[in-house]
Amino acid sequence: MTNVTKTYLPDKAKLDAYIERIYASGWLTNNGELLCELEKQLCEYFGVEHLLLVSNGTLALQIAFKALDLTDEVITTPFSFVATSSSLVWENLTPVFADIDNDSFNLNPELIESKITDKTSAILPVHVFGNACEVEQLEKIAQKNNVKLIFDAAHAFGVKNDTKSILNYGDASILSFHSTKIFHTIEGGAIVFKEKAHYDKAKLLINFGISGYDKIDTVGINCKMNEFQAAMGLAVLSEMDIVFAQREVIWNRYFDFFQGIPDIVLQKINDNFSKNYSYFPVVFQTEEVLLKVRDALMKNDIFPRRYFYPSLNKLSYINEYQSCPFSESMAERILCLPIFPGLSIEIQNSICKIVEENI
Repeated sequence: MTNVTKTYLPDKAKLDAYIERIYASGWLTNNGELLCELEKQLCEYFGVEHLLLVSNGTLALQIAFKALDLTDEVITTPFSFVATSSSLVWENLTPVFADIDNDSFNLNPELIESKITDKTSAILPVHVFGNACEVEQLEKIAQKNNVKLIFDAAHAFGVKNDTKSILNYGDASILSFHSTKIFHTIEGGAIVFKEKAHYDKAKLLINFGISGYDKIDTVGINCKMNEFQAAMGLAVLSEMDIVFAQREVIWNRYFDFFQGIPDIVLQKINDNFSKNYSYFPVVFQTEEVLLKVRDALMKNDIFPRRYFYPSLNKLSYINEYQSCPFSESMAERILCLPIFPGLSIEIQNSICKIVEENI
């Protein structure tokens, strides 16, 4: 069976060494030494100052909304994993959808300002499949309209331009460290804040609002990362050069094969930022073709995924339907092919052949 992804497992001896430290200390959670070490290493890796580790990427979104005092409406993309929108609804915020750019698959900056009202508190774009948004244009729109800018960077681990990580843009960025991601802590996530005040507030929020011994300053919740998650993160982080190198080879093989096929559309990559090779999406002419290709792959024990389906503006719990024709069409025609370290060239060639024969 070949799934769309496969969890990367680091050298077991490295992980065991970290776990031995947990056993030696007896400290399993509540800001243990491994968590502090991982936060420090990630800050250095990304070149950021205010990074907070949390138990998963969805809670990272929710804590960011709370820390930045979002209210009422948030303009976001309908083309993303469901957590981007469900986290807003969960926090009693209203998603307002602007359509995507048909080439980059990201939120189209040209369609945002017409959606801004006196109820708008933030813009929530997504770096879809790790493809960088038009970050500088989005920052100008947010600043002009005095609204917060939060990037869902769940897919964008390691993405950077010539001078800095993509996590340096906006008021905050969130990351997912789920085991399906290129970097993972089994489950987990992180929030990067521009301002220390927001970081300090979020640090209280993730620990019940407790500020010290017998002192509770505000309402909070529990979404701390534990030491075993941090151990996995430290072991994986030490091998990210291996992860990126293997993914790049597989991504480039797909690209070289599919770029010349006229009935397939590939995502247009933002050349101002690096690739992280996290996904390989292909877009077909119709949903019927997609289903034919998917079924043919599954008959051969190859399991791609319809990332992202359905378009989030069509979710049943969105109170009022908002038309987003580009996103709706994309969601019906896009399929992500298997990509992960260890995917053999034989299986990848088989995937390419099956797709080509069924379009």
